[in-house]
Amino acid sequence: GLVDFARELSLLGVELVSTGGTARLLRECSLAVKDVSELTGFPEMLDGRVKTLHPRVHAGILHVRGNPAHRATLAEHQIAPIDMVVVNLYEFEKTAAKPGVGFDELIENIDIGGPSMIRSAAKNFRDVAVVTSPADYPAIARELRERKGELSAATQFRLAQKAFAATAAYDAAIASTLE
Repeated sequence: GLVDFARELSLLGVELVSTGGTARLLRECSLAVKDVSELTGFPEMLDGRVKTLHPRVHAGILHVRGNPAHRATLAEHQIAPIDMVVVNLYEFEKTAAKPGVGFDELIENIDIGGPSMIRSAAKNFRDVAVVTSPADYPAIARELRERKGELSAATQFRLAQKAFAATAAYDAAIASTLE
């Protein structure tokens, strides 16, 4: 459902920014998307281990929109605000369930940037929507259409609650598997 959701966001005038595989998929479906490397000024590196761990990403997410000092800092450093974070975490549990999975493959399927962006967006839920479940795409798209591109405070808080639960479950799965 990601392509349909991205199409809905695009129709609402949202600029899409994404990492490698997802950006490629969106382009193949004729959607305009900016690579995160264009946003950060750095390429994805270390075999994809470092993509979104950058001040241009996290400051764009974490700044408090109503704080003049935060807005001035973003302006000073030419950092654009990020108003919605949509993350599907690496499928660690699916990888861990594969018969005979190697330890190195398991480790490489621990998402770092995804949970970091999720936590940043969830912490700043008053200003940023965080979407961690494809099951939420249709309702979010509908609310955005009905509210002219805005989500209610209640929706943003509910999404933040789900996001913290998602990262907690993800970390619990990693901890129990490695144990």
